[in-house]
Amino acid sequence: MHNEISTPMVRSAAGTNASPWLRKAGIVFAGSLLLAACARISLPLWFTPVPLSLQPFGVLLLGLLLGPRMAGATLMAYLAEGVAGLPVFAPGIAAGPAHLLGPTGGYLMAYPVAAWVVSLVWRRSGRGFFAAFASAALGDLLILTGGAVWLAAITPARSASVLFAAILTFLPGDALKAAAAASIAWGWQRARLRRGL
Repeated sequence: MHNEISTPMVRSAAGTNASPWLRKAGIVFAGSLLLAACARISLPLWFTPVPLSLQPFGVLLLGLLLGPRMAGATLMAYLAEGVAGLPVFAPGIAAGPAHLLGPTGGYLMAYPVAAWVVSLVWRRSGRGFFAAFASAALGDLLILTGGAVWLAAITPARSASVLFAAILTFLPGDALKAAAAASIAWGWQRARLRRGL
């Protein structure tokens, strides 16, 4: 059922073609705002150059709420905004493109792939809560792996130190983030099914 007003002017070719693009642009913009807000909630840790942040939660939630292409596109747009110098990344010494070359660059560059994988896996696995949690957990592991590989490449630290600083430190908190994202997405899905959307 379409929500279009049935007047010739509104149903012109230009208006019909513009509407889906405006909607998608709005979703991408809203998603990047969510991630920017999550990035501002950041806690530096003295034993690792990587801060605790709500960014992974935002990435996982967008992966669960959006289709694979929209999730990936939203995260790519977010990275483009950060590279352009907009204050969307977690607070730090570097800004713009230099932020991607810092200790958190691997996590950031893994975001689009992780969101795409989360979306794709959940949509192919039944849409239940446990499937949502498993999909989010898989996406989070991709983020952590990307962060660890990058951190190992730019620092002279030993493998055990990188494993602790880039992955093990964040596993308990990230498990909670994955569960929270799964709960929200699953609740949203159930609400849509009850409404027949």
